[in-house]
Amino acid sequence: MNLLNLLNNEVSLEELLNYHNACITRIELPRYINGFVFQYKNIFNIFINDRMNLSMQRKTILHELAHIELSQLNHYNNDLFAFRIDRFEDEADKYVNFVLKDRMTTEENLQTVCWMCNRTKGSKINNK
Repeated sequence: MNLLNLLNNEVSLEELLNYHNACITRIELPRYINGFVFQYKNIFNIFINDRMNLSMQRKTILHELAHIELSQLNHYNNDLFAFRIDRFEDEADKYVNFVLKDRMTTEENLQTVCWMCNRTKGSKINNK
C-alpha cells in the first residue's frame, strides 16, 4: 500500500495512514513551514500548517507520506540526518513527482496534487 494506491483511489487516506501507523494533526505553524513528520513510539506524526489552503495541505501530506514510504526517518544518528536533510527533501519531492506522473485520472486528483511545493528547504522550528 502506497501513495500510488491513494492517488488511484484504490485506498483512502485513512487506510493509508493506518497502514503506516501514522496520524495527521493540523496546527498553526510559521508561514514558512508547510509541515513536518517525526516518529515517536512507532507512530508517525504528520503535522500540517493549517494556515495553508486545502490544496497546499494535501500536497504537503503527500510530501510527508513520501518521507515515510522512503524510510527516511529510520536514521538514528541525528547529526548525520541533519547533514542529509536537503537530500531527503529532494528525494521526497522526486518520489511524489514520480508517483504523480501520468496518474491523474480524476478532477479531484488534479486539484489535490498539482505539485508546486513552496516550502523552504531546511526550515526548522526554533525552540525558545
